[in-house]
Amino acid sequence: MDWLNAIVQGTLLGGLYALFAAGLSLIFGVMRLVNIAHGDLIVLAAYLGLTVTTATGIHPLLALAIVVPVMAAIGYVLQRSLLNQTLGDDLLPPLLVTFGLSVIIQNALLEGYTADPQKLSAGGLETASFALGGLTLGVLPVLTFAIAIAVIWGLQWTFYQTALGRAFRAVSDNQDIAQLMGLNRRHIFGLAMALALAVTAVAGILLGIRTSFDPSIGGGRLIFGFEAVIIGGLGNLWGTLIGGVILGVAQTIGAQIDPGWQILAGHIAFLIILAVRPNGLFPRISA
Repeated sequence: MDWLNAIVQGTLLGGLYALFAAGLSLIFGVMRLVNIAHGDLIVLAAYLGLTVTTATGIHPLLALAIVVPVMAAIGYVLQRSLLNQTLGDDLLPPLLVTFGLSVIIQNALLEGYTADPQKLSAGGLETASFALGGLTLGVLPVLTFAIAIAVIWGLQWTFYQTALGRAFRAVSDNQDIAQLMGLNRRHIFGLAMALALAVTAVAGILLGIRTSFDPSIGGGRLIFGFEAVIIGGLGNLWGTLIGGVILGVAQTIGAQIDPGWQILAGHIAFLIILAVRPNGLFPRISA
């Protein structure tokens, strides 16, 4: 039963990792941009949630109504004003710029909020649980997993069933032809980053409810997100969910063997899959 519990808890943890990774997967799929600052943007969303809940006294989940549009606006402005200027055949400029952005965000958060760990208070939701068979499941992890499925389904639906999604796919397949057909690729890229950071806002709030956070933890969240994306396959949103689950299960099984092996076990699983399937388990197939 202990091993079964570890697998179930790891699966639920994978929902949070999938939320970390979904924005990364989206922007890579649309514009081939690797955002080194993604983890710090997750932490920024958590701090925005802290500011909103402290100022208004509302529940952190209700704060999403404010944090999500704010992060989306930040994403659009960031893409239009800065990141669009770095895109091209060379992958190095966006890597360098987003690395610099990561440093700026970390230091700004450190200056504004200090290095003291913070946490979003969600009341009884943090400790609520229910029995399922012989297992006890936390309400928050189950809710997080359900939100991850809903978010990824929503992104998938947007990508393949809407005019915006067709625009995303058009500029992803061939930017020049899409531009000739009347699509403003800079605007489309801005919308893609806005959507990615809206998802990041959800991930940041749920992270802040689940555990404490400080300005320095963005790098770790970035690594978990990257690993989930690469395990599932670059640009494959449902693959990202599976990648997050694999990473979460590996970590909880590692912790079951030895508590000190939790993070290491996830990295080992990532390296094994990368060695066997360098393109991930479910790489997106271009038409």
